[in-house]
Amino acid sequence: MPQPRVFITRHLPGPALDFLKEKCRLEVWPGELPPPPPELRRQAAISDGILTLLTDAVDRPLFGAASDRLRVVSNMATGYDNIDVKAATEHAVLITRTPGVLSETTADFAFALILVVARRVVEADRYVRHGRWQTWGPETLLGCDVHDATLGIVGMGGIGRQVARRARGFGMRIFYNSRTAKPGLERRYRMQLVDLDRVFAESDIITLHAPLNPETRGMVNQGRLRLMKPSAVLVNTARGPLVDHAALHAALKEGRIAGAALDVTDPEPLPADHPLLSLENVVLTPHIASASIATRSRMAMLAAGQLVEALEGRPPRNVVNPSVIPRWRERMRESGGYGQKSAEMPFISP
Repeated sequence: MPQPRVFITRHLPGPALDFLKEKCRLEVWPGELPPPPPELRRQAAISDGILTLLTDAVDRPLFGAASDRLRVVSNMATGYDNIDVKAATEHAVLITRTPGVLSETTADFAFALILVVARRVVEADRYVRHGRWQTWGPETLLGCDVHDATLGIVGMGGIGRQVARRARGFGMRIFYNSRTAKPGLERRYRMQLVDLDRVFAESDIITLHAPLNPETRGMVNQGRLRLMKPSAVLVNTARGPLVDHAALHAALKEGRIAGAALDVTDPEPLPADHPLLSLENVVLTPHIASASIATRSRMAMLAAGQLVEALEGRPPRNVVNPSVIPRWRERMRESGGYGQKSAEMPFISP
């Protein structure tokens, strides 16, 4: 039986490529930048599966260009706002994602940004490098304490709860906002569920861990930024469009909040002349919260394994559109499937 054809939109870390080479006929996009939309559409027309990253626009035109052989798009990310899930479902294509494996690593990075922006570490580094440090002074680069501070966590999924666990070690008071109450976590981490406006009004540090959807897009707007304390800082390791960047720039420039640390922006990357880049009280990183060697390898293996599972006729565990599975099964029966049904996906520890 012929092997399925799979397109991968970027070179993958770790053993994922070797695993896929044993199961599929591969084509890997050679560039560091995402393949352009016409190339993605061309690949959709000739592939049985595609492995994508969050920078790839998997949109309705792509599914319109796809042939009947396209069965699965495996997204190497926790979120899937880069994919038109409705269009995928209409075309009976499974969408998978990689939750869980990056929660601890992303929480580590979020807390690193909390410390860096609260204690003005990047500003201090530039201060020394640029030759401005002449002597010790009692008011030089004063930041705010993290221990005993009030932390506001927006979004209490896998990453948010790991941030809360770390915050307890710093003796922080924790407010959180989530679509659903988490009574078990409230007891464990001594957290309090409050409305979003109270998170912004009373927190010393606010960290965003909400998914991007129509309700959360632009949630950090001018009104909510005006609620923040002048000494407060904002951290975003979730999705750039959660924040109105023009409003954030104004708040930072006018001193209405003390600082911000952004691992994600809108757009990504920011243009070279973006006004946020001119501010000293902003820390910017290039969407690397999950960028540890071990975690990126686990993400790649999970994405690869789920893609192979789908092509072999076994519904993966992290399907975004499970309602399509009956139609997908019928398509697999009609095509006869691929490969050895007994093949096992490599174990990925959560």
